[in-house]
Amino acid sequence: MTAHIAHHLKLQSRRINKDMAQKEPALLLTEPQTSRVLEMDLQNFPETLVQNISDAIVVSDADGIIRFWNSGATRLFGFSATEAIGQSLDIIIPTNLRKRHWDGYSETMKTGKTKYGAGDLLSVPAIRKDGQRFSTQFSILGLSDDSGKLIGVAAVMRDVTEEFEERKNLKIALAECRKARQDQTSKP
Repeated sequence: MTAHIAHHLKLQSRRINKDMAQKEPALLLTEPQTSRVLEMDLQNFPETLVQNISDAIVVSDADGIIRFWNSGATRLFGFSATEAIGQSLDIIIPTNLRKRHWDGYSETMKTGKTKYGAGDLLSVPAIRKDGQRFSTQFSILGLSDDSGKLIGVAAVMRDVTEEFEERKNLKIALAECRKARQDQTSKP
């Protein structure tokens, strides 16, 4: 199977190289470079990606109990996998947002439907192990059993605190500019 995939990738890379060489000759991959890329151990790639990607990946079951926690989640939230797995999602949800979260989570598990579509990015506050509150952005994927029943959720999260603060400051500055402009235009 791996040999078949490698052969397919090699053919595909030759086609891509040919197209790229016509547009930008400096981007052409040589045969030895292509071979080195294909020598990678792709069998372990999915596991390596999920475990080591910088984004947090957290999987919870239908009851909101954490069942998977990658190294990105450890960096983001401060809990080790050993500390987090088996705990409620409450360890990362600010107290004042828990009721709203659990209402939505329970409804999603009960109906199998979420108001968030594929590709939607959600932005919510979260908390770290040390109690620090920060802004996250994440996408979710419902996990179903063989019968199609929703049995859990996987979330891919990242810290967007800097971007959130930057946007907030830009909105404030824009409002001040608009007010100053309005004040200037309303003077006789």
